[in-house]
Amino acid sequence: MASGVSLEILDLRHFTAALLRPLLDAEGALWRERLHWDYTASSRLLMQYLDSRMLPGYAAVDNGRITGYAFCVYEESKAVIGDVFAMGSALPNAAAAHDAALNQTPREIESMLLRHLFETLQNSPQVDRIESQLLLHPAGSLGGIFSQAGFTLYRRLFMVQPLDRVHSYARAAVPRELELRAWREEDLAGAGRLISEAYTDHPDSLINDQYRSPHGSMRFLHNIVRYAGCGTFAPQVSHILCERATREMVGLVLGSRVSAQSGHITQLCVRPLYRRRGIGRMLLGVAAAEFWRLGVREISLTVTEANSNAVELYRSEGYDCLHAFDAAVWKRERIA
Repeated sequence: MASGVSLEILDLRHFTAALLRPLLDAEGALWRERLHWDYTASSRLLMQYLDSRMLPGYAAVDNGRITGYAFCVYEESKAVIGDVFAMGSALPNAAAAHDAALNQTPREIESMLLRHLFETLQNSPQVDRIESQLLLHPAGSLGGIFSQAGFTLYRRLFMVQPLDRVHSYARAAVPRELELRAWREEDLAGAGRLISEAYTDHPDSLINDQYRSPHGSMRFLHNIVRYAGCGTFAPQVSHILCERATREMVGLVLGSRVSAQSGHITQLCVRPLYRRRGIGRMLLGVAAAEFWRLGVREISLTVTEANSNAVELYRSEGYDCLHAFDAAVWKRERIA
């Protein structure tokens, strides 16, 4: 399965983690350079899955050397494309090679890998939905491949705020009827209900269908709190706002450490009845103050560009767009 003389596209499950290690190291270098994100924990988890020989996907092999890979994970009738990455050959600095040949060999290899993955998934009758958010890849760089395969694209922003004004992050006054407290392990169920309610008719529920139900939101939270996909969860940063009388959650902010100097807001949401009362801004300030105490000097977050109110809030809090990327969704059309 090749488009050139030596390039082959093969089942990823044929290869051990050790064979992909140079590729993962090159990708990690690009994560550090482009997003200030330490990819070590994610790479370690991925290598465990690779060695289990159970991770579905494809590898690009050029003269016996793996130059690219793509994989997905299954969630019931949905598949999530976890990553695609390729690097140039015969160049010593793989991350630099990737950028230098952004529109040449690496991009062509990534496109080939994605086409093979699309073909597999779209011809799998048990798969009704495919989601993808390739944070590392600039918006539009792979958009044409997704569009040709019938995906709908949503532009998302990676925004960053430098923490050089800690004096401005004093804890805001909390309304008397509400209580602000640190995150607890037993908050997962209540937070799942809050997220599901907060994302009703929200643009992000079109991108990630987990937001549409408390059960799905719980799965989303488990991935944030217990796994390293979005950095190392920071319970000191993460806070809940709830009603004193009913104990019902009305807002939350969750954060993770993605490198020694960088933190990431993994979730910020407010119950619809409590919006436009400054709660989101207050929670951002609380998270910033706690990140500062942990030694973090910049915070990032992602937001869908169509969510103009959130983008405006983040800009007013000092966040700037460092990078834009595409979220992509494909849904199978069922004949009634």
